[in-house]
Amino acid sequence: MASYSVDQAAVVRARRLIEARQYVLDSDWGVVQPRATNENDYLDKHSWREYGEWFLGRTEGANEETKARYAFAYGDFRRVHRSGLVACVYRASEWRHKDVELAAHDLLQLLDQVAG
Repeated sequence: MASYSVDQAAVVRARRLIEARQYVLDSDWGVVQPRATNENDYLDKHSWREYGEWFLGRTEGANEETKARYAFAYGDFRRVHRSGLVACVYRASEWRHKDVELAAHDLLQLLDQVAG
């Protein structure tokens, strides 16, 4: 099983988006989560660093400028999705990636507080 670390730049970006009210409260993550074509389109216009800030986890040992390096997407390259954060909490919890789980949980709590 892969090991992951939390990307603090991704956490900061998510917090900023939430505080700026750039979020979606009700969405079907299975439908809106980024697909390979969305990822490729984003990478055509943005750096790998910017791309990485949309993923809470970094795969230990994976090469920096590869999609395999990034895990636990929380948004659609524009806004944070509450359903994306819930999916991150669930997946990280399921596979015992405690640091990612807690980071996603904290962001989910912030989102719920800001959204009221």
